[in-house]
Amino acid sequence: MMEVIPAIDLLSGGVVRLYKGDFDQVTRYQQDPIELAERYLAAGLTRLHAVDLDGAKTGDPVNLPVIEAFAATGLRVQAGGGIRDAARLERLLAAGAERAVIGSVAVQSPAEVIDWIGAVGAQHVVLAFDVRIDNGTPVPQTHGWTRGSDVTLWDLLDRYLAVGARDVLCTDIARDGTLEGPNVALYTECTRRYPDVRFIASGGVSNAADLPALAAAGAAGVVSGKALLDGRLTLEEIGQFLQDA
Repeated sequence: MMEVIPAIDLLSGGVVRLYKGDFDQVTRYQQDPIELAERYLAAGLTRLHAVDLDGAKTGDPVNLPVIEAFAATGLRVQAGGGIRDAARLERLLAAGAERAVIGSVAVQSPAEVIDWIGAVGAQHVVLAFDVRIDNGTPVPQTHGWTRGSDVTLWDLLDRYLAVGARDVLCTDIARDGTLEGPNVALYTECTRRYPDVRFIASGGVSNAADLPALAAAGAAGVVSGKALLDGRLTLEEIGQFLQDA
């Protein structure tokens, strides 16, 4: 069964969404993040995807107390944003996050991240790759999506799978925050190439019809932020999808 994972992006302690990762295009929601997380839990969802945007931007994880409060609700929290060294990773896990989401550094310094995986265990790490499709090939981006890399997604997956990594969050940045629908073809290709990887789809989810499409593509999970916050995807629709799956 594909897991549906609500996303809460945090900026200065508040709930926000960015359009295509742009800090100059911020939508702020007048909702308390802890109350929102509790509502997701009450609806039967068990995992939460949390992003510390302050940490991602400045390296200072100012939203760590909120992430700790998320974990205290009983939700299984996967969280990221600004994880740039082993100490920051361990601090996040100590705060109650079940899994740390590691993004840009996983592209820039794979040898270092491989050491982290060895230290904390692959079950506590989600590799997050934000990709741009270049002539049909997914190429990871870094530095707030402003820089491409000289390796493909396939190159990086080959390297990380060799050390036991299995949970991968993959975002098509052209779809993120746009509500234009997810890149189903991308996840179909990902799961075809790497059937043992648990791919989590992210970016573009617009309504309930996207859920069975991603499940058919082989995605193990899907993260939804804006569609849920804007009411385009409801908790009732998610419940019905999970019941029918």
